[in-house]
Amino acid sequence: MSTPTLITFALYLIAMLMIGVFSYRFTSSLNDYMLGGRGLRPGVAALSAGASDMSGWILMGLPGAFYLHGMNQIWMPIGLTIGAWLNWQIVAKRLRIYTEVANDAITLPDYLENRFRDHSRVLRSITAIVILFFFTLYSAASMKAGGVLFEQSFELPYHLGLWIGAVAIVSYTFIGGFLAVCWTDTVQGVLMFLALLVVPIVVLSHFGGWGETVTAVSNMSPQHLNVTEGLGVFGICSLMAWGLGYFGQPHILVRFMAVRSAKDIPAARAICMNWMVLSLYGAIFTGFAGYAYYINNPLKDPETVFIQLSQILFNPWIAGILLAAILSAIMSTISSQLLVCASALTEDIYRGFIRKQAKDRELVMVGRLAVLLVALIAVVLAYNPNSTILSMVSYAWAGFGGAFGPVIILSLFWSRMTRNGAVAGIIVGAVVVVGWHNLSGGPGDMFDFYEILPGFVACLLTVIGVSLASKAPEREITREFALMKQHL
Repeated sequence: MSTPTLITFALYLIAMLMIGVFSYRFTSSLNDYMLGGRGLRPGVAALSAGASDMSGWILMGLPGAFYLHGMNQIWMPIGLTIGAWLNWQIVAKRLRIYTEVANDAITLPDYLENRFRDHSRVLRSITAIVILFFFTLYSAASMKAGGVLFEQSFELPYHLGLWIGAVAIVSYTFIGGFLAVCWTDTVQGVLMFLALLVVPIVVLSHFGGWGETVTAVSNMSPQHLNVTEGLGVFGICSLMAWGLGYFGQPHILVRFMAVRSAKDIPAARAICMNWMVLSLYGAIFTGFAGYAYYINNPLKDPETVFIQLSQILFNPWIAGILLAAILSAIMSTISSQLLVCASALTEDIYRGFIRKQAKDRELVMVGRLAVLLVALIAVVLAYNPNSTILSMVSYAWAGFGGAFGPVIILSLFWSRMTRNGAVAGIIVGAVVVVGWHNLSGGPGDMFDFYEILPGFVACLLTVIGVSLASKAPEREITREFALMKQHL
């Protein structure tokens, strides 16, 4: 790697760490460390939600999928776009209001426990366990992306790159907490956005435009242009089902909870959706045009197509910025994931069961130690260099969507929902996702369907059935639900 590229990359890492140090001044309580004091402005909330959602998979996994399979992957970004818009439209405002009404809840388990007046702490515990399980897998996928980036860009051994990326990511999260994560997400979101516009434009220009690129692909592999190639109705539904995951992603939902005011939601939604759509298009065109570029010399690892194009087609200074954009995507998501895991360990387990009277200073320190612990486990899980980023992300994404999606939606719209319904729904959704995932690839085609859809449906039906079979909620719970609706 050239010196200019290395300098640019190093300056980016230093800037992110400085943001973490600066954020330390505003982090004195657990609320500050985990939720930023509920003071996010619309632009910061929007870019932070988008950047933490679109992890390294949008610059590596998604372009790799289009490089390898072609335009039949288009159904996934379509489903994601619809799901993200609906999440902002029907969940964001209600969740922002309800979490404050429900005794100022600062985590997802906190909200569910307060919402259903669960004094047994069963609901909080189960929610925290599911979060820790799937987020550790999700974090491992992001760690792997970091390892691949350093391996491909700096010619370092994969495992050394894995540790370097982990240290860089953990540093500012450990120091600055939620505000550091959100402020760095804003910078990283802008950087990712620009990179996903610039790279495909330059690659397409190399061929003379979109038409010439399509012709080049068509001559070598016409099936790459077919949006239904190898897919039946189930295959298309399976890809579009990615959109269901948004309703249960804790690292995205927490951004809704942290917005300065419910009145800021429409502005944040507009910013986030425009950012997301253009970024997805950039990833699609990068993978597709990358296939045309390497058509006579195929890449060994399709998920490195963005990295390879950045290094070949741009001067070293710009290449350094583009590689920093990849690390931005990785850092923005994993920092959010680490923070949510830390909040589950600190607020929902440590204070919930070990030290109920713990003070803020102690809790913030425990939160920082939890960040280190989860990061270490994620690095260990990412040690296998042969696993793909997209497959690891898809499993965790399905887990959250199937276990939490229906629970969150119904808790915001159905006053008759009960604690038992929520507990049963989370357990059934998570178990179905895990079971379906492990059965895929076996005999028969049924289990090749993306596990998020059966998990989501099973959770939804379980919540409704168990809630109707349970005793109606207490008057205090229904009164609080009505208060939330009044605030709307």
